[in-house]
Amino acid sequence: MSRNLVLALKAIAVLTILSGLLQVVKPQWVLAVVGAEITATSKHFFGIVGMFMALFGGMLWQALVAERPQPLPVFWCGLQKLGATVAVGLGVSRDLFSWLALGVAGFDLFSGALILAYWWTIRGPSARA
Repeated sequence: MSRNLVLALKAIAVLTILSGLLQVVKPQWVLAVVGAEITATSKHFFGIVGMFMALFGGMLWQALVAERPQPLPVFWCGLQKLGATVAVGLGVSRDLFSWLALGVAGFDLFSGALILAYWWTIRGPSARA
């Protein structure tokens, strides 16, 4: 396993935590950046999404700093990033977000791919059978 990959994933974990917390505290700012309609409902739900982003970022961090490999949480964090890619892409295609949100989707796609590549290297022997 590459030390650089783990460092990149730690950076992704921290960015995920921070951006999630930003969505919790200032959902209207994030909604404005991605060109979404700002209503009480959209702010509420964006805050909820931010909470889960922060939690998944924290889970990824914990898995990366654990003494032994933690394939299951890493796997689920990778799926979360790929799911976020699809959700943001759908939001753009439905004109809920501006095309600028595709940068977010691209980052999530790249992150998800890196996370799952790391998972592939640490998955247990039962997963290889």
